Amino acid sequence: MDSFSGADFERTVWTALRSMAIAVAIGVPLLWWKLGWQSAALLLVGAAISGSGVFEWLRLMTATMARMAADDAHPPRPLAPVLIGFFLRLAAALALLYVSLRYLHGSVYALIAGLALGVIALFIEGLRLIRRWIV
Repeated sequence: MDSFSGADFERTVWTALRSMAIAVAIGVPLLWWKLGWQSAALLLVGAAISGSGVFEWLRLMTATMARMAADDAHPPRPLAPVLIGFFLRLAAALALLYVSLRYLHGSVYALIAGLALGVIALFIEGLRLIRRWIV
């Protein structure tokens, strides 16, 4: 692997999102069975916030790379809609966190696990990339 391109970045993020979806599909029924529906819902809320953050990161990086690669013949699209979407998602995530902690009386650790899923999935994908570069 000579260089890391935008397509490689996009593929890595989509693979991490797919891994998160698989982990949620397995984790929610297990938590529902073990700790109740409130904890399963908290895991789902945390994973949704984390997944939307990873997806928003993909949008931001794609828009930034497009601006850097733009030339006079093809001017880049404005970055403002992406930034507005980022801050709106952040506000929605904060509201969702508040409401879920206030009204769902499940395990807070399930929420933390859901929030950590994005970091864990990206970490695993980073390790896979390093392995490909080494081998």
